[in-house]
Parts: sequence; C-alpha cells; structure tokens
Amino acid sequence: MRKLLSIIGKILGTVLLLFVLLVLVTEFSPIYHFRAPRPFSGPDIFNPYASLDSTLGWKRANFHTHTRVDGPWPVNECPYDAAYTDSVYRSLGYDIVTFSNHNEITLHPYDSTLQVNVYEQGYSPFKFHKLVFGSPSVKHWDPILPFLTSQKQFELDRLSKDADFIQINHPYRTNAFPRSQIEKLSGYQIMELDTHISTENEYWDWALTAGHYSFGLANDDLHHPERHWLTAIRCNFLNTPSGRYEDLKKTLLGGCYYAMRVPDYGNGDWEVKRQKNRELPSVEAIGLEGNTLYLTLSRRADSIRVNGAEHRTLALAVDTCAIRYALPENEPYARLTAFFPDGAVIYTNPFARYDARVQPNPFNNAPQPVNTALTLLFNLLLGLLCACVLRILVKLWR
Repeated sequence: MRKLLSIIGKILGTVLLLFVLLVLVTEFSPIYHFRAPRPFSGPDIFNPYASLDSTLGWKRANFHTHTRVDGPWPVNECPYDAAYTDSVYRSLGYDIVTFSNHNEITLHPYDSTLQVNVYEQGYSPFKFHKLVFGSPSVKHWDPILPFLTSQKQFELDRLSKDADFIQINHPYRTNAFPRSQIEKLSGYQIMELDTHISTENEYWDWALTAGHYSFGLANDDLHHPERHWLTAIRCNFLNTPSGRYEDLKKTLLGGCYYAMRVPDYGNGDWEVKRQKNRELPSVEAIGLEGNTLYLTLSRRADSIRVNGAEHRTLALAVDTCAIRYALPENEPYARLTAFFPDGAVIYTNPFARYDARVQPNPFNNAPQPVNTALTLLFNLLLGLLCACVLRILVKLWR
C-alpha cells in the first residue's frame, strides 16, 4: 500500500513539475525598453472617414464568431457549424460574417470568395487573446502566464510578422491587463470595444491618450447563436464594396466604419428581433471640415458625446441627431459616441492629430526597443529555473 501511494505521489509530482516546466518554457521573451507615452500632435487631423463613398452604403459585420470545429480538442466552444451560424446572422441583417475560432483557420461554409483567414490566438487563462487577420497559418506558441508587458508585446510582434493586422480582444475580460500595460503596447491596429460590460471603452482612451492609435470594432464574440441575448448585440458597419477579404482589409485598415451596441430586441421573440435589427439607427454623414468634426444620424439620439484624452468629455449634445465639434489645437484626438433611447449605441473611430508631411496617419509602427542586458538576464534566469525543475524530476524518479 505504501509503495502504491509512493508511486501515485511521484506521478502527481511529475505532472505538477511538467506543468511548471511548460509554463517556464513559454515565458521566454525579449525585455523591451518601452517608449514613453507621446500624445498625438501636429497641424493636421486624421479623418478615418475621408474615403467615405455614400453610393456603397454601410455593410453590417461581425468578425469575432465561434463555430463547431473538427479537430483534436475534446470540447467545442460552439455546438453549431459555420453554415448555421452564418444563416442566423444573415437573417438578422448582417452582410459580413467571419469565423474566428481559437487557434484554427475556419473555411467559409459556402463561398470561397468570401474566405477570410482569421483566428483567435491565445491559450492563456488570463485571456490575452488576439484576432489575427491574413495569416496563412496558425501560430500556436503562446505564453501561458504572460505577466509582463514585454511578453504581451513579444506576442504582438511575433504574430504581426506574417499577419496583415491584429485586433486585441475583449480587454474588459482580459485578466492581468492593467492601464500601465495598455499605455505601453503597440503593434496592433484594432481594439475590440464594448465587451458585455460597459459602453465607456475607457481602456481605448488609455491607449489613445498614450499615443497608440487604433480603430475600434464591436463584436459578439459569439459561441451560442441559439441564445438571443448573446446574438446580434454588437456589430460594425463598414463602408466597403464587398465582403471579400481584399475589400475588408482595405476598409479595416483605413478606418471607414463605425461600431455599435444593439439591444436584445424582442427578449426572446426572434421575429421581433429580426424586424428591429433591420430598423437600426445609422450614420448618415460623418467627416471633417477644416478642424471641425461632424456627425449626422438617421434618428434622434438621447445624447452625442465627444470623448478625448484621459476619457474626458469634450462636448455633449442632448436630444439631437447631429453634432459639430471644432478640435482645439491642444487636443490630441476626439471620438464620438451616440446614445439612443432604446439602448442602442454608436461608436466612431478617433479623429487624431498628426503631421501629414511626416507620416500618412497617426499610427506609430516603429518597433519597441529591446533592452539587451535585461533580456539576457531574464532568459538566463528562466533557463536556470528550467534546469532546477528538470533536476528535481530526475531526483524524484532516481
């Protein structure tokens, strides 16, 4: 009996040590010397809606969608296949649906011309997940416990090498992702907005205030298309000619779109939900005249708010369908949010200051500098810890 308990103890100890070793191995990373925050500045204002073509209209889209997948994993995150999930969205007025399963590129169920190579990357229980667009294959390597900002930056840099662009997913639900880290990270182009919790998106303002420009998408992050309270409650409207990837890429990297929170119309009555989803308020006009931002809506809003650096309210218009706001020279950026009586909310992309003579937009795509000495010390320490764990494993079974 004692021998049996000893063997069981060794097996459990081995499992624990192997898990610790796995965690340590995935933690290897450069250590960055992050640039100091630098608010947007310059004589020009970047207008993400400069390419707006009224003849194209707006196409409704969801980019963060999970479906049933065939693979080695014993548990599926969604019981329905891509064709069924797509049909649910189409019935609710969506024009574009992409399938972003975890660490798997999913084929479009019926039209190869609408194929979008996108997947959600990340295994960490901290849920530092990213949507990776345009990569030909999945990169599976992921730090299991990415405590450090440098480890998150390394992930963004590594994924960017063969991707067209990256979205940071659900920051509200990403554990261990404080403001101090958001203010430092770069190398992504889109921030996911309004993830179930709040319409404020203050984490977006933390990054924008620090000079990290990004566009915003609001997605369902759908796992259960049969659940009315989870389906078609967030979406995006793109001014794009089609749902083909080249058109989507151009639009998503240009910024001519807006995001939206949508109430769960009907509260379980799918017919009401379908009807109301085809009667949403919309953006009729948006752009820039000189230094003045303007927005006109198809329906009167309770309020339209202009947010700026530090999530400050720069202007507020009440009971209106339009607003104009002249961006002062000392204000780095402004974004607009419209709140409607039934709970619908529209979020625009940010208008930001920059110098058009120096760069084409406010994005700062320069790599973060690496601290060579700290990188060597950090990875040497991890190597020593790995060696210690292996030594303990050997002793355990000797």
